[in-house]
Amino acid sequence: MPMKRLSLFLVVGTGFLLPVMHGGAVLGATISELQSKIAERNAAIESLEQEIADYQRQIETTGKETKTLQSTIKNIDLEQKKLGAEIKLTSNKIAAVNLRLEELGDAILVKEARIKDSRDALKEAIQNIAELERKTLVEILLGSDSLSTVWSATDDIERFERHIRTDLARTKELKVGLENAQTETETNRRRLLSLREDLSDKNQLLSQNRRAKADLLSVTKNREAEYRRILAERVAKRDAFERELLQFEAELRFTVDPSKLPPARSGVLHWPLDSITITQEFGNTAFAKSGAYNGKGHNGVDFRAPTGTRVKAALSGIVKGVGDTDTVCPGASYGKWILIEHDNGLSTLYAHFSLIKVGEGERVSTGETIGYSGETGYATGPHLHLTVYATQGVRIMSRKSAVCGGSYTMPIADLKAYLNPLSYL
Repeated sequence: MPMKRLSLFLVVGTGFLLPVMHGGAVLGATISELQSKIAERNAAIESLEQEIADYQRQIETTGKETKTLQSTIKNIDLEQKKLGAEIKLTSNKIAAVNLRLEELGDAILVKEARIKDSRDALKEAIQNIAELERKTLVEILLGSDSLSTVWSATDDIERFERHIRTDLARTKELKVGLENAQTETETNRRRLLSLREDLSDKNQLLSQNRRAKADLLSVTKNREAEYRRILAERVAKRDAFERELLQFEAELRFTVDPSKLPPARSGVLHWPLDSITITQEFGNTAFAKSGAYNGKGHNGVDFRAPTGTRVKAALSGIVKGVGDTDTVCPGASYGKWILIEHDNGLSTLYAHFSLIKVGEGERVSTGETIGYSGETGYATGPHLHLTVYATQGVRIMSRKSAVCGGSYTMPIADLKAYLNPLSYL
């Protein structure tokens, strides 16, 4: 009879579903297995994160020691181990995301099957009600042997209606769950792309680190005296280059209109790193608060940033240029640098990268990764240098250098265009 068939179907449609089959396997069992594998990956991720933190503590301890060839090589080795652990960490994260995507895919199939069952149950319930309601009360009375049969028919209609309301609510709930699973799937797919790019970057950084060690051992011939001589030459070249650049910048006369600048206040720019430790502030003590540079002291702010730390754009803007001063003047200036022009009259320079991730003319968003920290250029250790300019007073220029013996390209500014980054961060 229709009513008996409907009763059985409604039980199935309101949640007491048989196991959904997919590819010859019961999805419930598959999801449980996937969850177990995800838990294993998460445990490995936690262990690797602790290992990376331990390497970082060792690197910081070694960095405080007197700079010798031995301590430098030790630091490079520790950075290699840290990068190796980070590569394993990223690989495990990729595996965990893939497992979660597989789990979500199975969950979506289950929800879609249940929605179909629920809709089929609704369809049959509605058809049964329509069939009952086509008969008038007179027809039911004339065709019935007793009054109890009439009340039974009325009860059937009410029961069908209750089932319809229940299954409608269940279908809506399943639909919301399905949409949430689909949204999470898309989020995880984007995360997977980011992790794969991160893995490629970390492998590239590890290769650079190995070449740096080989080059250092080659030029020093693994002798401390030779290392000391090279360090002294590097400091002398840095000082000579800075004097040469300062003399040129002091003669520039770019127009800088203060009214074109945003008011100095916290939050105009965002911190370029997730973890902030300032190792050197702007200018000399006498100039740090005024925001003036005037050729005296440090022209930006330095932040502690272990090699391979993500560096983020302090504000949205256009990448005006990228470059590497080491190609002409090794160890004397910014090394790998990026200049971003913002829409509020400010420009920001980021220096000493190990790897740059953006190109000239590209538009970047606030907080977007633009590269990874390092110690290219003149740096006594890995860090990020941040300079803030009044955009009107800075240009990317190529100049012949007597100190370096070639033409270098980098941002050059009228001295009055240098601003204290801490006035805007």
